[in-house]
Amino acid sequence: MNILHRSFKLGLLLVAASLLGACAGLSSPSPYSASGFNLVSPGRPDNAMLTQPYAGKNPANPNCVGENLTPALSWVRAPAGTRSFAIVMDDQAGRAGLGVNHWTAYGIAPIVTGLAEGEASAPSSKLVAGKNTLGMAYLGPCPPRGNAPQHYVYTLIATSLAPDALPPGLSKAELMEALKGKALGAASLVLRYSH
Repeated sequence: MNILHRSFKLGLLLVAASLLGACAGLSSPSPYSASGFNLVSPGRPDNAMLTQPYAGKNPANPNCVGENLTPALSWVRAPAGTRSFAIVMDDQAGRAGLGVNHWTAYGIAPIVTGLAEGEASAPSSKLVAGKNTLGMAYLGPCPPRGNAPQHYVYTLIATSLAPDALPPGLSKAELMEALKGKALGAASLVLRYSH
């Protein structure tokens, strides 16, 4: 009986140590998953809320009351053979469910592992600007006032195309057509915004 009691106590101690170790790991989690191609916005968890400076800026639209800042983005572990990256940002609930593409960019060199806050809000030497739904390079979130937070999906695509393979000004649909057979993998991130 004494041996069984000791074994049980040892088992409880091991379980407690394991749980303490797991909880300690939660205090400073890495923003990246343990493996695979991964996209994050440093300092924000997936599904985080963006603040007003990240909203779109358009005096003609009362819902676009921000500074049009792009959030910082960072990525790791691109697929083997990656020669460039493309990125799109979409609001699938925009235009009453028809969807809005807010950002299309490509030609990002394989040595680039991120974009600083605001870097893609203006012309950048790190990427080739495409056209979003409104014909602009980039427009931050502009959801209707009073809506529940809308989800903005950032998708980074690793491609086998050279950074200078595509001309500037492609729409998302044109980019997706050009990437058929050239996409090597993708990583995504969701950020939310509401007024």
